[in-house]
Amino acid sequence: MQDTHVDPALSFRDRPVPRRWGWPVRGGGRAAHVEAGVRYAATTSQLCGLFPFAVSSGASVHGVPIGRHMHTAEPVGLDPAEWLRTGLVSNTGVWVQGQPGIGKSSITKRMITGLVGYGMTAVIPGDIKGEYTPLITALGGSVWRIGRGLHALNPLDAGPLSAARDRSSGAVRERLHETIRARRLSLLEALITIVRRGDVDVTERRLLGAALDTAVDGRGRSEPVIPDVLDVLATGVGPLQRIAASSDDADYRRATRELTNTLGLLCEGAIRGIFDRPSSVVADPHTVALSLDISALDDDDDDVVAAAMLCSWAWSASLIDATHALGLRRNVVQVQDELWRALRVAPGLVERSDRITRLNRHRGVVSFQVTHSLDDLEALPTEADRAKARGMASRNGILLLGGMADKELDGLRRITSLTDGEASLITSWAAPPTWHSGRLHPGRGKYLIKSGERMGLPVALTLTPTEQSLYDTDGAFRRPATSAPPARHRS
Repeated sequence: MQDTHVDPALSFRDRPVPRRWGWPVRGGGRAAHVEAGVRYAATTSQLCGLFPFAVSSGASVHGVPIGRHMHTAEPVGLDPAEWLRTGLVSNTGVWVQGQPGIGKSSITKRMITGLVGYGMTAVIPGDIKGEYTPLITALGGSVWRIGRGLHALNPLDAGPLSAARDRSSGAVRERLHETIRARRLSLLEALITIVRRGDVDVTERRLLGAALDTAVDGRGRSEPVIPDVLDVLATGVGPLQRIAASSDDADYRRATRELTNTLGLLCEGAIRGIFDRPSSVVADPHTVALSLDISALDDDDDDVVAAAMLCSWAWSASLIDATHALGLRRNVVQVQDELWRALRVAPGLVERSDRITRLNRHRGVVSFQVTHSLDDLEALPTEADRAKARGMASRNGILLLGGMADKELDGLRRITSLTDGEASLITSWAAPPTWHSGRLHPGRGKYLIKSGERMGLPVALTLTPTEQSLYDTDGAFRRPATSAPPARHRS
């Protein structure tokens, strides 16, 4: 059979091939000399400007495994305490930011689970949505629900710190006594600031201190409640009239009327029945995890939510201080979620909350502060509050950044440096590229770890089936509205 296949290059096979210098004719591209290529070697820091696709070398796998590097596929571990010990960071604060739904709480819960596994105690003060309750229960911890008809949290309750004070003596006992007094007074001033939407003046601060001391020492109340302080303030006993510079009882009542009425609102207003009675919350310093669930108050006014969050933060700080005072050297991982809801209510709450909850690396605390946007902090009442809030964010040693819109990056650049590549990566995670349903959100489970001036680590987190059930925050849209919530907490 005859082969009819024709070689398409047959007509070109006999033509001459030009040399590498080109044809020696006019317009033929003739080159007199062609140098051989030279290979150069340099570090990433030297060539990153020429090759913007260069990535950092990754991080040590020591710590809680939080996923794989999105460019190199190597595993990445995160342990703020270990990074502090090895000199990578100067403090153990972690700032978590990203738009809703991208998994801020998922990576925070992964960190809680891992750090508890490493021997830390998890403390969730003021869980406004109750979303940490299933995890704390699964870890074998205690969950206390705060609200009307539920558990009460007395703002003036020193909690486990009072037990530590009673077991101490000498200078240590005196230090703990002053710590308890300062924290009580700061929290009382913060609650008054919330109710009146204004600050406490110097005279009122002295009056509150004297009334608190009289309620504790003069009446023998080791754990006073706000009605005790109100009663002392109303009667004007001890040094109160002298502080108010009053000539008689009537003059004293006129001078202290506003302060007395403000304290009265804490007992009779919207906060009534929550913080005006003895605490029913009991702390176990040996527990592996503890949460103060205030989700029952989520639908209340911002005043109530802010008061609940501040009281929860103060009580949790007392628990942490007490464990160290009792010699229980167990490190703590603490989460403050949606902290802006407490700070935006009235001027001065940023400073007061910092004074109430001030914890640092010397106490062995790894703190996570979670927010949607720095615009939340920009909504604070005064420029002084906004500046302090920005400083609070910038003092964190580690930033976990999820997908967010481009406008968020301007504020973010005030607290950390971002390359153009990092900024593009963050904004690419912000929204799905298509309107077709059923597609995975591009930012779900993706985070950029930033610390100092280092190149960020883009990490993709994959949850296990158990984690998917424990960390689920969209369950309300998947179960029938008539189903009852799981009763796995104390009520």
